Amino acid sequence: MDLLHSQLAVLQQKLSFVATDPIDWKFYVQAFSWGVTLFESYLLLRQYPLYSKTAPPEVLANHIDAEAFTKSQNYGKDKAKFSLVTGLFKQAIDSAMLHYGLYAFAWDMGGRTIAYFGYGSEYEILQSLAFAIVLFVISSIPSIPLSAYQTFVLEEKHGFNKTTPTLFVTDLLKSWAIGFVIGMPFLAAFLYVFGWAGDRFVPWLMAFLLAFQIIMVIIYPTVIQPLFNKLSPLKEGELRTRTESLATKLKFPLKHLYEIDGSKRSSHSNAYFFGLPWSKHIVIFDTLIKESKPDEVEAVLAHELGHWYYMHPTKLLCVSQVHIFTILAMFPAFLHAPQFLRAFDFSDAVSVNPPTIVAFLLFQMILSPLEAVIGIALNFLSRQFEWEADRFACEIQERLSAPEMRDMGERLSRALITLHVKNLSTLWVDWLYSAYHHSHPTLTERLKALQAFQSKMDSAAKKEL
Repeated sequence: MDLLHSQLAVLQQKLSFVATDPIDWKFYVQAFSWGVTLFESYLLLRQYPLYSKTAPPEVLANHIDAEAFTKSQNYGKDKAKFSLVTGLFKQAIDSAMLHYGLYAFAWDMGGRTIAYFGYGSEYEILQSLAFAIVLFVISSIPSIPLSAYQTFVLEEKHGFNKTTPTLFVTDLLKSWAIGFVIGMPFLAAFLYVFGWAGDRFVPWLMAFLLAFQIIMVIIYPTVIQPLFNKLSPLKEGELRTRTESLATKLKFPLKHLYEIDGSKRSSHSNAYFFGLPWSKHIVIFDTLIKESKPDEVEAVLAHELGHWYYMHPTKLLCVSQVHIFTILAMFPAFLHAPQFLRAFDFSDAVSVNPPTIVAFLLFQMILSPLEAVIGIALNFLSRQFEWEADRFACEIQERLSAPEMRDMGERLSRALITLHVKNLSTLWVDWLYSAYHHSHPTLTERLKALQAFQSKMDSAAKKEL
């Protein structure tokens, strides 16, 4: 532990310029946040002309009709327009909040709020909670009309919306309530651990954040998700039999198999698993069950179990811990730099003893260009995992010595095509746009790879004969 802290001290010495050099941090954040936004707009403009193509990629030509392709193109075009406008609008709001000192205003407002109840500035955690609430209200108001437009205009236009106005408002209030019930104690505990650990906060905060992630894995399916969707045990039948048999053969620790009423809000389809290492739950959208055959859903689940088999969630968790460690390791240099807060219009009284939550929030803004690059790297890693899971589904008949699963790759291909067609997913994708935004390979890429996997297996089987 002492070695860790000595190395962290060396890092802080290298970052000492933060407290000494006259840097216009506000300008830096404005410039780079706009830079990221304009780059994302550029990517949308690269992608947009592809929605004017009149025919699908060659590998999909025999799997999607002209009407479905046209619908997909129109949906992609409308989503791109919406994303372009909302991205610029949100950045303009964030930029205005920075320019007019709304973060300093929110901190002062939080102080006045707790003062009304007889608490002074020495109650930093309490003022931090009030600050978070004020900032949440200020930043949430502009996003509500955008969310409503996306649900009731964009999704409605293309036949996906199943949400009623009452359900929209109810979901909004529920999400706010959950954010308050979970977010406020989390923030208070985060700040308490930070204050308690002092300069040696890095390993303690990492342990706290990891524990929080594990707790959320436990309570999400049992407490949070039932507030929004109904999880029902999957009915007895071919699909349940296939799923339980597959899980048993792979020794997947399946505890519950659910069907979720995703159609309550949208006609989009999906399937996923979650849980602790010794207790897993599989959730299948009712829309997927309705739109795909049992053997195709089984292929989708085989892909998902491939993620479990290769420990992809655990590997991503480890990567995220490295990411968190890097952020926390650099943070003290900004926390102990009064001029850092002064650059964002905070008073000298506040800047001399920077509040942890404020310094951390502004520090996150500083990292925005770096986070964009890290996002591309994480997408690349995620796509490698998707390839691996697809290959697992193709090779599963060899692993399980189950010849009846020889066509699993073909089944997965059909299921992916159905999912993309029903969800009106984009079929033509610009490579740079995909690298920045997509955690999954494109449908065309996956189908070509699945065909290659299947051909390789078929060739190997013929050689054995």
